[in-house]
Amino acid sequence: MTRTRALLKAGAALSATALLLSACSTSTTDTSGEGGEGGGEALTIGTTDKVTVLDPAGSYDNGSFFVMQQVFPFLLAYTPGTAETEPDIAESAEFTEPTKYEVKLKEGLKFSNGNDLTSSDVKFSFDRQKSIQDPNGPSSLLGGLESIDTPDEQTVVFNLTRENDQTFPLVLAGPAGPIVDEDVFSAEEITADDDIVSGEAFGGPYAIDSYQFNELVSYKANPEYQGALGEPKSDAVQMRYYTDANNMKLDVQSGTIDVAWRSLSATDIEDLGGDDNLTVHEGPGGEIRYIVFNLDSMPFGTETDEADEDKAKAVRQAMAHSIDREAIAEQVYKGTYTPLFGHVPDGLPGAAEELKSAYGDGSGGADVEKAKQALEDAGVETPVEIKLQYSPDHYGPSSGDEYAQIKDQLESTELFTVDLQSTEWVQYAEERIDAYPQYQLGWFPDYSDADNYLVPFFYNTEDSPSFLGNDYTNDELNQKLDEQVSMEDEGERTTAIEDIQKTLSEDLPTLPLLQGEQIAVANSEVTGIEDTLDPSFQFRLALLGK
Repeated sequence: MTRTRALLKAGAALSATALLLSACSTSTTDTSGEGGEGGGEALTIGTTDKVTVLDPAGSYDNGSFFVMQQVFPFLLAYTPGTAETEPDIAESAEFTEPTKYEVKLKEGLKFSNGNDLTSSDVKFSFDRQKSIQDPNGPSSLLGGLESIDTPDEQTVVFNLTRENDQTFPLVLAGPAGPIVDEDVFSAEEITADDDIVSGEAFGGPYAIDSYQFNELVSYKANPEYQGALGEPKSDAVQMRYYTDANNMKLDVQSGTIDVAWRSLSATDIEDLGGDDNLTVHEGPGGEIRYIVFNLDSMPFGTETDEADEDKAKAVRQAMAHSIDREAIAEQVYKGTYTPLFGHVPDGLPGAAEELKSAYGDGSGGADVEKAKQALEDAGVETPVEIKLQYSPDHYGPSSGDEYAQIKDQLESTELFTVDLQSTEWVQYAEERIDAYPQYQLGWFPDYSDADNYLVPFFYNTEDSPSFLGNDYTNDELNQKLDEQVSMEDEGERTTAIEDIQKTLSEDLPTLPLLQGEQIAVANSEVTGIEDTLDPSFQFRLALLGK
């Protein structure tokens, strides 16, 4: 077993809060389609996850990537039921030299509009990611990519900055990996959703038949797809978007929709689990929740009138001393989330609970006296005004309760006053970097490796800015993040990842809070649930049927 595969299998022990619910009664969807391999009926699926944009260069969120997984081709994909990759539209993919990763494409690839899919499209897809470098896009995953050569129409050579980059094959199967049609997409700016849909620029197992932004997406099987998933089990799928999770709960109970995919409250999960027509399933995952500190605009941030690096750090540390994660996990999420005391979640090699010993009472609870002392030592007058933002729709209906409890915990110390605000996700995603001093984010991993919880957030250079965009830069940390990727010895790499988390625990650019579990509830008519609730953390419609 290779080192990478060993890491991926270890990651299967993780868990995340995706929720899948399937109703047992009939769907309102037209079920006249013959279906694919399984001859299944059409499916209707509901979600509260919103789409930001369909362009892979412009979004790095779960709702948008959900759509991308269905309609765009990837060079590599995850083998169903595992966290191991295999060629998708690639015929082969391998390191030919320490810094050269060569991919051979399958013959005769086409997009659903009839355009040929060649190595030129592949190079275009990754070059535009790095060129556009949208702050809400996944270009930070491509920091190790130096250039791309295309010696012929079937061959792509990725020239990497790091030798034997153990994570690069995983990057190709994640949010930075969709291959787009260079005749439809712009090389210099984000392409509009309507232009993508009208251009039929799809090469995944499905194409979009009709599109109403964050209301309804209709998918149809793409006959041009030659990827690893094969022919979809359902010819047609409808995706309905809900602003109110309670309405989604009612619809899955009544059978108006077949499947509800993210996000219902812990109370709803408990309630629906008692329905005799529904069966509860569990699957691996890796979702985490955390607070981001904008080091420019937080109290005493670099662009405030009272800029003071030591005082700003003391505020972050005092907040870390004041949070009781266990109370949030139990009172808000009824144990479907667990406390997270490190920047890498439990279950992955290198996971460390650095924050548990460094902050609070040393056992996971809060310690007001330590919070008070941190502020006093830095000369910070109290109470400190904290402007804290969260999204009420993107991370599920319990986010309001979660952040109300965080506000209460902070204010009960009498060291903080908290101005708590909420903004719906589409606007939130646009504003978060510039407008919010402290704010909520969650993370649905791109691949099952500690690197994915570190590099996108904290590797920050002029050429490869971090996804967080919170002005946190540590050159020594950048070097350590670079070095760990090429370590082929598992023990050496684990130690390096633990050391990186020690630095993050001291600097606190983010405050980890919770780690989730993945729960699935489905009736016997919907097949393929187990295949898509797997350690790859990707939900693929092509595997579902009735």
